[in-house]
Amino acid sequence: MSQPRIVVVGSYATGLTMRAARIPGSGETLLGTGYRVDFGGKGSNQAVGASRLGAQVDFVAKIGTDSFGDMALGLYREENIATTFVQRIADIPTGVGFIVVEASTGHNAIVIDPGANDLLGQSDVSAAKLAIDSASVVLTQLETPVAAAETALSLGRAAGAATILNPAPVRPLADSVLSLIDILTPNETEARILAGRPPDAHVEAETVARELLNRGVKQVVMTLGEKGALLISSKSQKHFPAIKVQPVDTTGAGDSFNAGLAVALANGETLDGAINVAMIAGAMAVTKEGVIPSLPRRDEVLAFCKSREIEVPMWLESDSVHASQGSPHLI
Repeated sequence: MSQPRIVVVGSYATGLTMRAARIPGSGETLLGTGYRVDFGGKGSNQAVGASRLGAQVDFVAKIGTDSFGDMALGLYREENIATTFVQRIADIPTGVGFIVVEASTGHNAIVIDPGANDLLGQSDVSAAKLAIDSASVVLTQLETPVAAAETALSLGRAAGAATILNPAPVRPLADSVLSLIDILTPNETEARILAGRPPDAHVEAETVARELLNRGVKQVVMTLGEKGALLISSKSQKHFPAIKVQPVDTTGAGDSFNAGLAVALANGETLDGAINVAMIAGAMAVTKEGVIPSLPRRDEVLAFCKSREIEVPMWLESDSVHASQGSPHLI
């Protein structure tokens, strides 16, 4: 059978990274080490992660005609990602992100200049309708204009694909957008902001998730960092414990989690099973420095599962990655 097809609508940004003893405070200057230039952007990272796990990936994005844009296209060729809908824009720079990693914990702080990402619009996403119509999963984020994400979710819903929104960087969303989301994957802070609460509000994660369900989201898969993940739907509530690993750099964990979730769903996993795969992919990502180097490949996930005596999904162990028949199982 053919590979499952996933359409990722999102951003590319070159990552400029260095390590420091701690994340600097307001007005503080610290000396850093290990400066490097990496591929980045949540959409791009998730597209690479999904392709490495065996999906056929179409990426919808905008980049500049500068050297950073050249780097991006080289990456997609190497990672077998379809670039029919990656547009290059003259006189607008490719997006860039500045990342500071705390050396002792692997925690990070990120600031992004979107560049060409800000020009991704409804018509650009609509141009990918044929690809979306044949996709099992449509995955998007918020590093591009909300209108682009909304169009991706709307077309995905109409096509019968599972729609996933990773709401980062978080911003308020109308109920009309939230109602297009099959699976919302926020962290705790993002979930509170989406629910209209202060980012540091003292409120149970379950309460916030149910507020989002009441506004139209079908299911919330909330990432809890070292505490694992939480699934809340109208029919169920389940906690998924974190997989214990030694963290080196947490920068790509969320992107690896979302890629794993999308690919597992596209291969016919239940949502519970897909979250288990996502937890593995996310855990593996924090054990290596840098985002792209840390995104695990299918054979690496298989080896990790066997080394930890974790039950291996049939599609992951199969010699040929296969597509599910019909829509992914979301409950």
